[in-house]
Amino acid sequence: MIFCISFLALFFSSYTITPTSSTSGSLQDDFIDCLHKNTNVDFSLEQTFFTPGKNVSVFNEVLESTAQNLRFLARSMPKPVFIFNPTDESHVQASIICSKKLGVHIRVRSGGHDYEGLSYVSEIEKPFIVMDLSKLRKINVNIRDNSAWVQAGATVGELYYRIAEKSKVHGFPAGLCTSLGIGGHITGGAYGSMMRKYGLGGDNVIDASIVDAKGKLLNRSSMGEDMFWAMRGGGGASFGTILAWKIKLVPVPKTVTVFTVTKTLEQDVGNKILSKWQVVADKLVEELFIRVIFNVAENNGSKTVTMSYNALFLGNKGMLMKVMNKSFPELGLTSSDCVQMSWIESTVYISGFPSETPTSILLQGKSPNPKINFKAKSDFVKNPIPESGLIGMFSKLLKEDTPSMIWSPYGGRMSEVHESEIPFPHRKGVIFKILYVTIWPNSDKRPSRHINWIRDMYSYMMPYVSSNPRQSYVNYRDLDLGQNMKNTKSNFKNAQVWGTNYFKGNFDRLVRIKSRVDPENFFRHEQSIPLLPVQG
Repeated sequence: MIFCISFLALFFSSYTITPTSSTSGSLQDDFIDCLHKNTNVDFSLEQTFFTPGKNVSVFNEVLESTAQNLRFLARSMPKPVFIFNPTDESHVQASIICSKKLGVHIRVRSGGHDYEGLSYVSEIEKPFIVMDLSKLRKINVNIRDNSAWVQAGATVGELYYRIAEKSKVHGFPAGLCTSLGIGGHITGGAYGSMMRKYGLGGDNVIDASIVDAKGKLLNRSSMGEDMFWAMRGGGGASFGTILAWKIKLVPVPKTVTVFTVTKTLEQDVGNKILSKWQVVADKLVEELFIRVIFNVAENNGSKTVTMSYNALFLGNKGMLMKVMNKSFPELGLTSSDCVQMSWIESTVYISGFPSETPTSILLQGKSPNPKINFKAKSDFVKNPIPESGLIGMFSKLLKEDTPSMIWSPYGGRMSEVHESEIPFPHRKGVIFKILYVTIWPNSDKRPSRHINWIRDMYSYMMPYVSSNPRQSYVNYRDLDLGQNMKNTKSNFKNAQVWGTNYFKGNFDRLVRIKSRVDPENFFRHEQSIPLLPVQG
């Protein structure tokens, strides 16, 4: 099976969360009182408010519910004073108003997949609360006009399932990992296995509903084109709280084809297969997406690197074999390697669920993986990595316990969209994107060695990846690139480094928009878009 972050050896054990001392019950009481004054829609305290003081086990359960990285659930990590689960969009508006009035920092979580835990942990703002949007998950699919409204708390998998309920020939080009919360996912751009055909999820958004820093409910028309531009790829929690996206559906064939072909280092003599993939992956027909997933495995008592070529083709296996035989025969793909299925079934396959898993699993909003401790980084590659570079890369992989890499191909539609069309700039000239990951079990008492390993790997890869700037993907948050401090004037200068990594020349426009729509910097976190420095 191929996991959505593709770890073939995972470890799981529960953390015990020690509740932080509340800033006092009065903060929650004041917040609740303020909510009542600013919304006409009632809410059940038992079902919407969770505090460690009242019931620590329930609080822990809610805090852990969608958080994916166990590093940020550790006992040493700061915990929210309370968690609020709004059940109506007006509750979100009221929460923004009340958090400003009471001077309490708010973190907003839609899916909990952020790699640095920024949606449920704050190390620069105390006290803080978490507003979890998981109960706002309505989806309204309109096949007649090829669109759908989807609330922020719904998962990518739920969206896919609801589209397929209405039509077997419609889909949406968003994430490969189906447990992603759609709200935060699209704020980073949202790439997936159909991006070579249709671009990013963010490229296919036609309207949005957000709450701004004043608590006002805005759509595309009322927020203006600048803010609408910034929300679709400028990173989460910088400009407003997304309530829902209106997305454009795309056509998919009734039958698609998937395959996974795995090769070991020993089976790819001279790295001929991998080298050919680098040459053709971004030039294949845009209906074909072949990513490469690297893992370390045992092989006759010693370690080796495995390379799994994991693919989706928007067509039948006969058409696929013609493409592969012409453009990538080195892989040795056979008809028996290929499995035909519906598009919705392919989303389950690509996400990493076991074969024969029913598509209804997508409605559970769960990842196929247990939760883990991990650290991740990313890169973009514009020229094939030479064999000498590959040899050193493999040597590095073999030195780590449970490393993983994913190479995702670009080209096709991704090369046609201008890099300033939305804030996501990684377009023409990119061959593929690299995701580096290392994981470790709770029993490992030296997590720093794994973090040091991935930093060393990242340093090693510098000559082979993009430069000036060295590009990174904002949805793979990496605080190693730099971070904001608590509302300091130096944030803009520091952010120019990581901001350029994520957004290239689009960063300056994002800063100007941020300074206009949120001049008090209400929406902020360790890597939020900063304000322009005050002149004079």
